[in-house]
Amino acid sequence: MNLQTKITLHPEKHQIDYSSKVLLLGSCFATNIGEKFEYYKFQHLVNPFGIVFHPIAIEKLVTRAINETYFTEDDIFYHNEQWCCYEVHSELSEVEKDIYLESLNKKLLLLNEYLKSATHIIFTYGTSWVYRFIESDSIVANCYKVPQKKFLREILSEEEISASIDNTITLIKSINPEVNVITTISPVRHIKDGLVENTRSKAHLISGLHKEISTKNRIHYFPSYEIMMDELRDYRFYKEDLIHPNNTAITIIWEAFKLAWISTNTSDIQKEIAAIQTGILHKPFNPQSEAYVLFLKGLKERIDRLNNQFSHIKF
Repeated sequence: MNLQTKITLHPEKHQIDYSSKVLLLGSCFATNIGEKFEYYKFQHLVNPFGIVFHPIAIEKLVTRAINETYFTEDDIFYHNEQWCCYEVHSELSEVEKDIYLESLNKKLLLLNEYLKSATHIIFTYGTSWVYRFIESDSIVANCYKVPQKKFLREILSEEEISASIDNTITLIKSINPEVNVITTISPVRHIKDGLVENTRSKAHLISGLHKEISTKNRIHYFPSYEIMMDELRDYRFYKEDLIHPNNTAITIIWEAFKLAWISTNTSDIQKEIAAIQTGILHKPFNPQSEAYVLFLKGLKERIDRLNNQFSHIKF
């Protein structure tokens, strides 16, 4: 008896290996997958400006980075005794204005460098619902719990989503024409918007995004949302909040992503890294024992061998 609807995936061209540079931008699911890249020590950068949920927020950051439009005092505001910016996540807020601007602009340069040099960029889109700041008539990435009356809530149309994604990718391709773009819809359920509203939101994203998919132009779609909704359609694959995929679900989706996008030539290196990671977490009964000293020596030798082969790998 088959109790799952399996999604068939095949290895893609231009897969990721340890020479690749991967940029991940988007919802918290981008962070989940980014943690896998970190664990296995691939070269990567995840959400330098924090989690962003919708296409226009991503487009604004990419445009600012590529055009090197630095953040200034006009782009930030003081709220709840901290400096904030409507274009980035609240986790980046700072008490000191100058420190905040310096930090934002350092991240801007880092994103600029990755947009130019990345071999793969993964966009994870989470929602079509956006908030427009009435005072500036601009769509924000984060509301910072500023009073609701200062914003208008809107849902992006398929056409707006498609246009935003097209603008983003076209601009990136203008400076990095050979980059492989991998797009996906976040499986995280935005049920605070409402169940029907969440379904509408995902439907708009899926329809708008698929107008831009072109394997000929190295623009691809990975079905993380569909894996969650079809293969894993059971609440045992969610965290207790029934919104976010749990570790089991994330691992299953990661394994599917590996099949499609991670080169099999990296398998032995991944196994070695996983063994080292386990060794680092090992808690000895007696840290002064000869056996543990020898264990640490062997662990260091394994790390050194990897460092000699891949200088970017750090533990």
